[in-house]
Amino acid sequence: MNELDLVERIRRKAEPGARRRMLLGIGDDCAIYRPAAGEDLVFTTDFLIEDVHFRQRTHSAADAGHKALARGLSDIAAMGATPRFCLVSLAVDTDAADQWVDMFYDGLLALAAQHKTALAGGDLARSPGPITCDIVVCGSVPQGEALRRDGARAGDQIHVSGALGGSALGLEKPKGEAWKRHLRPEPRVKLGQALRGKATSCMDLSDGLSLDLHRLCAASNVSAELDGDLPVFQGASIPQALHGGEDYELLFTAPAAVKIPKIMAGVPITRIGVIRRGNPGRIKLDDFELLPLGYDHFSPSQKP
Repeated sequence: MNELDLVERIRRKAEPGARRRMLLGIGDDCAIYRPAAGEDLVFTTDFLIEDVHFRQRTHSAADAGHKALARGLSDIAAMGATPRFCLVSLAVDTDAADQWVDMFYDGLLALAAQHKTALAGGDLARSPGPITCDIVVCGSVPQGEALRRDGARAGDQIHVSGALGGSALGLEKPKGEAWKRHLRPEPRVKLGQALRGKATSCMDLSDGLSLDLHRLCAASNVSAELDGDLPVFQGASIPQALHGGEDYELLFTAPAAVKIPKIMAGVPITRIGVIRRGNPGRIKLDDFELLPLGYDHFSPSQKP
């Protein structure tokens, strides 16, 4: 199959997800999207790389497609935004059959349909490997209401959604519910929207609580003290919950006066600590400093 045939097949797959404000999608040099009055647009981009984020021997093509979009949607959720459209660039090696590409887009578009996210375009290429995907997701949020990671203030309570460590456990022991969590992460889009006007800061947990909370505190010029029980995924260890990464839950802060229910948008919420003044980025846990040991692509200790 040549590239034109493949693009046409992808266009037909994506067409049912086209949105009212998507004036032009796949098939031209650019997509055209007309934003509504009074909304801010937010954009994110993420890589999905074979043998870094997935492996062909353990992840189906549909799993890879799902995860590619889930990573971007999780960033959109952290901003409190509504996803609008995505752009997908996919480079495959010569061993990746047409069927693999079809299944990749099937997995991606199934998740896109759940979140009413149009596939507006992208690019396709042959490469010597590994398989590499770059995804761009655009979302919208009422003007001035986007959640950010630099708004935490001393006295704010720290909360996380869901349970932590499930993806790391699934990666270590590829079976059961933990493995499903690793293969098919669920972006917390509705929760992010529900946090607008309540949260002072927010970000998604993609690289581990210890590292992501450190980043949030550094951006907000504050420190943190963890004093609550962590919501650990059943069977996972405390280190997996703290440093494991790829949970794609939301980490957020809110003033003590703002009542945060134990369940929001159908997702359990747990208070885990409080924001303190001083020592930007420092995290205290049981009178010890918690080091940011989550996943850092450029750390010498992190190798594919």
